[in-house]
Amino acid sequence: MTVDGRAIPLPDYLNHWVATQRWFADKGRVPRLVSIGRWVLPSEEAEVDIRTELVFDAAAPTRTLYQLPLTQRTTPLPAGGQGLIVTLADGSAVYDGTADPAYGRALLGFILRQASSPEPENLGARARGELHSSADPAERPARVVAGRLLRGEQSNTSIILDCVDAAGRPARPVICKVFRMLHPGENPDVSVQSALARAGSRFVPEPVGCVVGEWTEPEQPRVTLTGHLVFAQEFLPGAPDAWRAALASAGAGEDFSEQARALGVATAAVHADLAAVMPTHDATPAVIAAELGRMRERYRSAAAEVPALTGYDTAVEAIFERAERACWPRLQRIHGDFHLGQALEVPGRGWVLVDFEGEPLRPLDDRTQPDVPLKDIAGMLRSFSYVAGTVERSSPGDQTASAEAWAAACQHAFLDGYTLRSGQSLAGQEPLLDAFELDKALYEAVYETRNRPSWLPIPLAAIRGLVLEVSAGLP
Repeated sequence: MTVDGRAIPLPDYLNHWVATQRWFADKGRVPRLVSIGRWVLPSEEAEVDIRTELVFDAAAPTRTLYQLPLTQRTTPLPAGGQGLIVTLADGSAVYDGTADPAYGRALLGFILRQASSPEPENLGARARGELHSSADPAERPARVVAGRLLRGEQSNTSIILDCVDAAGRPARPVICKVFRMLHPGENPDVSVQSALARAGSRFVPEPVGCVVGEWTEPEQPRVTLTGHLVFAQEFLPGAPDAWRAALASAGAGEDFSEQARALGVATAAVHADLAAVMPTHDATPAVIAAELGRMRERYRSAAAEVPALTGYDTAVEAIFERAERACWPRLQRIHGDFHLGQALEVPGRGWVLVDFEGEPLRPLDDRTQPDVPLKDIAGMLRSFSYVAGTVERSSPGDQTASAEAWAAACQHAFLDGYTLRSGQSLAGQEPLLDAFELDKALYEAVYETRNRPSWLPIPLAAIRGLVLEVSAGLP
C-alpha cells in the first residue's frame, strides 16, 4: 500500500495506542507507524468494517513488521467494551480488532471457508485461509457464539472462541493466535505443530487452520513475501499450565515427581515424532564450533551487563570446553522455548505441549532450523528451578531447603521419564546439558537485570552451582 512508492503514515492516535501494547518491541517511546499493506476481512455485520494493516515503525533503526487488525464501527460498542482506540469526529469508533467480537467471528469463518481476501479492496497485501483440521466436517466449528481475549501474552494476541457445529451443538472451542511480529517464511508454531498433528501425536492440540499473508516492501515492490498471519487450533479449557500446577505443588510441599516424569515422557515422544517427520542432520564439527561460538559470545555479553558474573571466566570456559568434547546428538526440530508454561495438564489426556514458535525475538531463520534437543531439556530443568526460587522468594529462609529438594526431585523425575520414553541414555551428554543450562541461566540473568533485579538471585544461584562444580575439578 504505497503512494508514489512511499509507505503511508498512519494516524497519530494509532502511534500512541501501539506504544502502550505489550507486543510493541521498542518500549518507552511513541513510534511513527507507516503501512506497507492492508487487507480487508469480510464482516458479518453491515456497520462494521474490518481491516488489517501491516506496519513498521519508520522512526526505528530496524524494520520490524507488525500486524495491526482494526475494526471501525458506525455505532460504538456499549460502554465498557474492550479495545477502544479512538472515537472519531463522525461518531464512529476504531477498535483493536482482536478485542472486537466481530473480528473473531469473521476470522474463524475466513479460515474455515479457506477464503481469500477480496480484490480490489486490498492494497499492497493479500491473505488466504488454510484448513488444517482432520476432524469430520460435521464436527468442525461452524459458528462463533462468544469470544474473549487471552490475557498475559507478550508477543502475540490470542482470541478464545466458543463455537457450535452446523447442527447448533456445542463444538470444541478454538483459540486463534494473531502473530503481532511478522516474518517472511513459515512460522514454526504453525508448521511444527501441524506436522506433529499429522504424525498422530496426542501431545499437541489439534490444528484448525491458519491465515497466510502476502506483501511487498516499499524498497522492493517487485518482490512478494509470504508468511503466516494467524494460527487457529483447538482450545483446551480447564487445563492449567504446568507452571501454575508446579508452583501450587511446591508451595504446599507436595510431591510433583509423577507429573514431572510424565512430562518427560511427553517431551521425548514429541522429540521422536519431530525427528521422524521433519529434517535432521548430524552435529558436524562446524556446527558444534558455531554453537559454542554463540554461547561464548552470549556469556561475554552477559558478563558485561551483570557485574555478579565477574570472575567466572575460567570456569565458564571449562564448561564450554567440556561440552565441545561431549557426545552431541543428531540435530532435529525442537520446541525452542520450552518451560513449564508451555505444557497444559488436560484432564483425561495428560500433558499437551503448546507454543512451538520458539523464542519470538530470535530471527525466524534460526527458529526453523534443526537444533539440539537437549536445549528443550535444559529449559525445562531451569523452569523447575524457577518454581523453587519463586517459592523461596515468598517465604525467605523458611522453605529454601525443601524447595530446592522439590526442584531436584522433579528434575530427576523429568530426566527419568525422558530417557524411559526415548530409550536412550543421556550418558556422555551431561557436559553438554550443563552448558545449555548455563546458557539458559545467563539469558535469565540478563533478563532479570533489565526487568526484575530482585529476581536475579535465582539464575545466579544456578550459574554459581555449575561454576563451583566445574571449579572443583580444575587444577
